[in-house]
Amino acid sequence: GSNRVGQLPARVLVVEDNKTNQLVADRLLARIGCESTVVGNGQLALQVLQHQQFDLILMDCQMPVMDGLDATRRIRAGEAGRPDIPIVALTANASDADEQSCHDAGMNAFVVKPLSQRSLHEQLTRWIGQSKPTPA
Repeated sequence: GSNRVGQLPARVLVVEDNKTNQLVADRLLARIGCESTVVGNGQLALQVLQHQQFDLILMDCQMPVMDGLDATRRIRAGEAGRPDIPIVALTANASDADEQSCHDAGMNAFVVKPLSQRSLHEQLTRWIGQSKPTPA
């Protein structure tokens, strides 16, 4: 089946400590036409964000050193890069409690692993180009 989704040239920061998941995300993003940078924890993500611009962050929730929720709170607090950058959580469990904690930390949405090209594309289409505040 050719379920080809549209190309979406965007710069995405993938924050994920699992090597397999890193590769999957990287490959799926490449298919969609995105340029991705992969780091292994929230602390590295904050460092990268200080030097590079991204359109969206895919953030694993559970990581060593600094988890996704903590990193998200710090980005939202203005510690690195654009505080309003869309952040999509990567989570293994889609419970309401998880969804709530992602939301409380300041994440925009979340996708359940394993990642699929479709779910990624949906989130990218939904958030990219919509992060600019509407004029009051």
